[in-house]
Amino acid sequence: MRENKLKTLWSSDQAAVNGWLSIANSFCAEVVASAGYDSITVDMQHGIVDYAASVGMMQAIEASGAVPVVRVPWLDEAHVMKALDAGAYGIICPMINTREQAERLVSFMRYPPDGNRSFGPARALFSAGDRYFQEANSQLVCLAMVETAEAMENLDAIVSTPGLDGVYIGPSDLSIGLSNGSLAPGMDREEPEIVEAIHKILNAAHGAGIKACLHTGSASYAAKAVDWGFDLVTLTNDIRLLAAAASEQVEQTRSLIAKAGGVGA
Repeated sequence: MRENKLKTLWSSDQAAVNGWLSIANSFCAEVVASAGYDSITVDMQHGIVDYAASVGMMQAIEASGAVPVVRVPWLDEAHVMKALDAGAYGIICPMINTREQAERLVSFMRYPPDGNRSFGPARALFSAGDRYFQEANSQLVCLAMVETAEAMENLDAIVSTPGLDGVYIGPSDLSIGLSNGSLAPGMDREEPEIVEAIHKILNAAHGAGIKACLHTGSASYAAKAVDWGFDLVTLTNDIRLLAAAASEQVEQTRSLIAKAGGVGA
């Protein structure tokens, strides 16, 4: 079975840079994947991506050598198992709030005797190579999102779940939950209480011997998170990249037209 680059990086204490796709288009996935990310996540929770589109996107991701990861819509065995069958090498599952939920997530990802995953990896048999059944349990990455006040209360129980490879922090929901809605959603948090919570999750994960991952909105914050000790950082998604580049081009063009005395200002 083809090795999981994330696990290879982590085995040598290197942090991974993860991309994020919300647009259901394989060509967009191909363009983003060519940028040099270590892994790229197809977002099936908040992204505009259905199952059929995700397959083509993972094919495009793999063509550039990045690790295909899927954020499933919810803790549901059908979503998890079908994403794995389509070739995902990692699963990010949102809203894991208890040890019992983390155990269920692990069970959906592992073949017996380590879990309850049903065998039928239609595309994965071809994309992952030989010995998929024998090696999938050890190669696939299982990440639980810690992003609520309830999850923080159960943090130690969650991170100590056998078979869980790591936790993934969603800063927007974490900030909303811990502030009881008084903080607006957003990445790259600077509020002392949220930064403290982020560090608490990081330390709890490492204390349990698993990885810690953080969703960020900028290169500078991602680099800072790696300096803190995070094992994977996600840069902003394809939608934000497209919107930012488009806005920048329009603003620069209008500014140059105005300086030249044109009428486009």
